[in-house]
Amino acid sequence: MKGLGNFLKYLIPYWVKGVLSIVLSLLSTIFSLFSLTMVMPFLGILFKTQSAVESPVELELSVESITHNFNYYVSNIISKEGPGQALFIVSIMVVVFVFLKAISLYGSNYAMAPIRTGVVRDIRNKLNAKIMQLQLSYFNEERKGDLISRMTNDVTEIEISVVTSLNNAIKAPITIIVYLTMLFIMSPFLTIFVLILLPISGAIIGRIGKSLRKKSVKSQDKLGLLLSYIEESLFGLRIIKAFNTEKFINKRFVDENNSYARLLKKIWRRKDLAGPFSEFMATIVIVIIMWYGGSMVLDQDAGMKPQEFIAYLVIFSQIITPSKDLSTVYYNLQRGMASLDRINVILDADITIKDKPNAIGKKDFEENIEYKGLSFKYIEDYVLKNINIKIEKGKMIALVGQSGSGKSTLVDLLPRFYDVIEGGISIDGHNIQDLKVKDLRGLMGIVSQESILFNDTIYNNIAFGIESATEEEIIAAAKVANAHEFILQTEHGYQTNIGDRGSKLSGGQRQRISIARAVLKNPPILILDEATSSLDTESEKLVQDALFKLMENRTSIVIAHRLSTVRDADEICVMHEGEIVERGKHDELIDKKGIYKKLHDLQIFA
Repeated sequence: MKGLGNFLKYLIPYWVKGVLSIVLSLLSTIFSLFSLTMVMPFLGILFKTQSAVESPVELELSVESITHNFNYYVSNIISKEGPGQALFIVSIMVVVFVFLKAISLYGSNYAMAPIRTGVVRDIRNKLNAKIMQLQLSYFNEERKGDLISRMTNDVTEIEISVVTSLNNAIKAPITIIVYLTMLFIMSPFLTIFVLILLPISGAIIGRIGKSLRKKSVKSQDKLGLLLSYIEESLFGLRIIKAFNTEKFINKRFVDENNSYARLLKKIWRRKDLAGPFSEFMATIVIVIIMWYGGSMVLDQDAGMKPQEFIAYLVIFSQIITPSKDLSTVYYNLQRGMASLDRINVILDADITIKDKPNAIGKKDFEENIEYKGLSFKYIEDYVLKNINIKIEKGKMIALVGQSGSGKSTLVDLLPRFYDVIEGGISIDGHNIQDLKVKDLRGLMGIVSQESILFNDTIYNNIAFGIESATEEEIIAAAKVANAHEFILQTEHGYQTNIGDRGSKLSGGQRQRISIARAVLKNPPILILDEATSSLDTESEKLVQDALFKLMENRTSIVIAHRLSTVRDADEICVMHEGEIVERGKHDELIDKKGIYKKLHDLQIFA
């Protein structure tokens, strides 16, 4: 089956347990076979269709030797103790063999349990690790809801459809092979019908399930779209209500949900056809066997005795269940492989932001940052064109200009959130693409317009990424960020949970927590991306004061809409349509009476 090899590689670490499970499953089938075949000689002797065996033969590992000696053992009991005692002893032996079968079967399932749980755990771990490694540009092109669906529902589908089918995928073929071998020994001619009809029914089942995998991919894509709608609705609920678009958003969801339900209905109908159809095909085979085998019994020259025919039917009946299981496994694998295909889209995605083979380690910032001849585009049109900036250590550089002029993109290139298309960026003379990514980002602290906080305590949000931070250091960082006082006023102080994305805090409080996090990191290079633009006047003053403390003795790149916050910058770069059109100090730019002067006047008279 196409794609199954991609799944089997996850089983390699568990091959020992897999072999153990197979061996125990084989033993279980053999014990089951013994419990059935041992009735055959008893019936023959009991109903006088087989003469009593008066002497044993040398015991060998062959069907003839084992059957002859067992017949001798039963004949001896019947002649000495009578048929009733023989029946009792044989019944006890059947119970013993069934008990051994049950123990072996449990042992097989016991060995399979860590495989079932471990494979799913490994897939989840690998998927999460890949998500952490992928560059930001990958997520710009994907729906978050669909990614969440792949990490949750598709992995669950693999757990349900593939991993839980592993047991049957191992046991069913073993059972069928062992029983067919015994049936072939008992009656080669009768078994030929089985060998012909079973593959035919399997081929028909395979044809019915051919489109199941394709439909499963479509259904998982639909589910990913539904999760995207849910994620967007939860995030934008305030706007949805403000613009009275509840009906529109609900209709969009209902239409997609109905489409998903219709597709899922077709999938379940095809999947549910496997069991009844395989049972129907098995019934046809049994009828043919009963007709042909009964003819052989009636024809005494055919060499098949009644007790042999009864045992043959009993043994063949044991093939029906694993045959049904095998067809169900096939359908489940089709669905599971569809989910694995979707997961592999993420796992096989190229990682473009990564260390070079001989990447340079760098722990300190010593001289300068330089953008040289830099141009960049996301898809087609360039958003940055021939940027040249040199930032000396300890200096503050401000980037101003209208929205969409490329300011945020310019600073996103420095920590390699995206890679440069043309030109280059260097730190202390080293191209940033030659540095280790972890070391490069370790030199920087970032405070963005939107405070990125986690559903955790204030303490853990400040200490984020700094495992060795002490409580004294965290409190000191909070004081620098003007956050200590309001933190103490919360219910549990530093151990207060701030809710999803910091929803329990105000905008200014969230921003000061972000600043405290940057203070604790103590980076030599600081990036401030419109850190105060969304705050009220009082919060802005507190945050701005915290930022000034944070920028002391650091190299800072500041993006600002409010020009009053960058008046003291060592250099202000005015950006327009991806280019630096003006540069200089505040007073110099005012005297030029260009774009900066217009922006300044608009803010004064607004």
